[in-house]
Amino acid sequence: MWNVIGHSKAVALLDRARRENRLAHAYLLVGPGGVGKRTMALNLAQALNCTGTESPCGGCRSCQRIKSGKHADVRILSREEPRSEDGSPRKEIGIDAVKHLQNEASLPPFEGRRKVFVIDGADYLSPAAANCLLKTLEEPPAGVVILLLTAREDRLLPTVVSRCQRVELLPLPAALLESLLRERGLSPEQAKVLARLSRGCPGWALTAAASPQFLEQHGRQLDELAGLERAGLDRRFALAARMAGDFSKQREKVEAALELCQGWWRDLLLVKGGLVDYVANVDRLEPLQAGAGAYTEAEIRDAITALREARRQLEWNANPRLVLEALMLAIPTRN
Repeated sequence: MWNVIGHSKAVALLDRARRENRLAHAYLLVGPGGVGKRTMALNLAQALNCTGTESPCGGCRSCQRIKSGKHADVRILSREEPRSEDGSPRKEIGIDAVKHLQNEASLPPFEGRRKVFVIDGADYLSPAAANCLLKTLEEPPAGVVILLLTAREDRLLPTVVSRCQRVELLPLPAALLESLLRERGLSPEQAKVLARLSRGCPGWALTAAASPQFLEQHGRQLDELAGLERAGLDRRFALAARMAGDFSKQREKVEAALELCQGWWRDLLLVKGGLVDYVANVDRLEPLQAGAGAYTEAEIRDAITALREARRQLEWNANPRLVLEALMLAIPTRN
């Protein structure tokens, strides 16, 4: 049984292609972090190698070994696997990892029916690695399925994208995710809050539900970013310097912080326009209402525009310190 939350159309597409032996040699699973891309990829790997009566059964030896990451014919490439010598995530997925994939792909399955390679965070492939992967995508070995997972399709080489069958996983509607979370034992209030905070991404919601520390850290980060409204230049520039220092090693951490900040200003704009039902930070309605009353609609829109521009400039490899300091000057001040 597929263990994916929602995404019934995508599951049906992949399962039908598997049953009819019409699977593409490569798929590009596109969607925001926590939406279910990795779960779907591993479920497909289980379905292709399952020995139970209903694929994927989840209980046979093959399904269990894939779940635990021990199956010889299912490999995951990411910046975290393997990590750098100091234990931190690598900056990119290098060409050596792709060459190792190609070597393994050329060999027959060792313990299963099909070889499956999952490249989690395919947008972090180095240019050399992406070009090297093209050879395998153009001339795929028989019995091999390659799954590329990404939240940023625009960062991939167009030639890589064109050689994959694209499957998009959209965030789930808040009401649907809330219902699914309640079915998994969460209280109505907790399900409502997490469904909104996760912006429709069940993986994020389940992680937050299982880890109070995760939610606390999220809250502290939001407090810091929302607190910039009242912060002086010294505090703003200190934060810019810290984020710029993090950017070279933990780019995704800085990008997530900017996205979180942009989400806060988006919520302010929604409250300003009377659209409270669409707010993501539903647990912070009181400060949002106070903040919305302190700014004009134009000021809130300007803040959102500044955040979007900062993210765009960072994507184009502008100087992080200068970009973030300019952003701190652009965020409106509230007395």
